[in-house]
Amino acid sequence: MDEAVFSTWALRICLTVLIVFLGFIVWNLGKESQAGKFGMAMLFLVLGLGVFGFIFKEILINFLVLPK
Repeated sequence: MDEAVFSTWALRICLTVLIVFLGFIVWNLGKESQAGKFGMAMLFLVLGLGVFGFIFKEILINFLVLPK
């Protein structure tokens, strides 16, 4: 396994773990602050949009920029 393959796999695995951990942090924050259903939904929506934006950016780069 060369360095490029290792870096690709490590990035995908570590980012997945980081996103799951951030989801746990948001859930714990909402639970400890007693945010309620609406507050918890807003926390996940707003903070989840940041994760979605990062994933969407990577998809755009891979399909629009790199194939040229």
